[in-house]
Amino acid sequence: MPLSDPIPTPTDGVNVLWFLPTHGDGRYLGTTAGGRQVSIDYLRQVAQAADQLGYYGVLIPTGKSCEDSWLVASALAPATRNLRYLVAVRPGLASPTLYARMTATLDRLSSGRLLVNIVTGGDPVENAGDGIFLSHDARYEVTDEFLQVYRRLLAGEHVSFAGKHIRVEDAHILFPPEQKPYPPLYFGGSSAAANAVAATHVDTYLTWGEPPAAVAAKIAEVRARAEAAGRTVRFGIRLHVIARETTAKAWEAAEDLISHLDEDTIAAAQKVFARLDSVGQARMSALHGGRRDRLEVSPNLWAGVGLVRGGAGTALVGDGRTVAARMQEYVDLGIDSFILSGYPHLEEAYRVAELVLPHLKLNHRVEGGTLSVNTGPFGETIANDRRPPVRAVAQS
Repeated sequence: MPLSDPIPTPTDGVNVLWFLPTHGDGRYLGTTAGGRQVSIDYLRQVAQAADQLGYYGVLIPTGKSCEDSWLVASALAPATRNLRYLVAVRPGLASPTLYARMTATLDRLSSGRLLVNIVTGGDPVENAGDGIFLSHDARYEVTDEFLQVYRRLLAGEHVSFAGKHIRVEDAHILFPPEQKPYPPLYFGGSSAAANAVAATHVDTYLTWGEPPAAVAAKIAEVRARAEAAGRTVRFGIRLHVIARETTAKAWEAAEDLISHLDEDTIAAAQKVFARLDSVGQARMSALHGGRRDRLEVSPNLWAGVGLVRGGAGTALVGDGRTVAARMQEYVDLGIDSFILSGYPHLEEAYRVAELVLPHLKLNHRVEGGTLSVNTGPFGETIANDRRPPVRAVAQS
């Protein structure tokens, strides 16, 4: 019997996820000034804030610069109620059978709150350190074969498979995941090889935050490939956000974020990015070319983060209504999942929840309503005697 894909949930709104900064956090980029110790206690603060504020889930990054995403999710899931955890599976680092057992276990332990991020990897140096000596396209061959086995195992099948890179005989798992047929699969990549994998296997295709026209072209290609394969794929986007009460303040905050960067630090970062064989990273770097004078690459889309940060390198900058309006432009293209972040991640989670989320149609619940005295969004008691009047926050 052919494997069936998860049935897409009918929706006319969006899912907004936050980010756990397991590779570091702070008030400024590229410096120890304003840096913040990222301990399990701090990550718990960010996760619990995201949970209480009503975010759909959190992305946990992967790589040698990060704490392990599986262990972090396992530690934090019991400390949250509704928050989902988007955790990385790395084809080629472990067998699909082992990853299937890990996936099923964490999905059960989290009461069905696991999301899976399939990450092929784009740094040849890091890959070599992990024992992977494959070309770009060969890694996507591994990913394709891995997913052929992994999806069937999670769906409850006994699998025998002999491919170019992966071979298993009567592989199966005894204890299934809570979500059926398996937790939703997310995946990103900008090459033709990546698009072929997305169209064939995954539930949500992710792109980094490029200008809307570039995102539209990506969506069109993956959608056409998926339709040719008889499948439907959803679409998501990974962005930073700098939200403030006014757009002027937001742009000031953007400049402040990179105020400690010098040209040597930028050049060193760009040299590292240039060695990668990731098409997506090349597209991110091309947006700014390592230059400070060309950072607004589309209205309110700022590439300053990408001067020194690999991967997602763009931020939406503005007041709450403006950021929400720019997000709606992506929604109109077909995006229904946003994975957002901002610096520092604890404070910006609150800013985005307070200033941006109220202007979006969400598929998930946001905390609110009548709460007990001295809780909720009412501000501090005035003169220890009276509650402040409810007033709308001005937006420019």
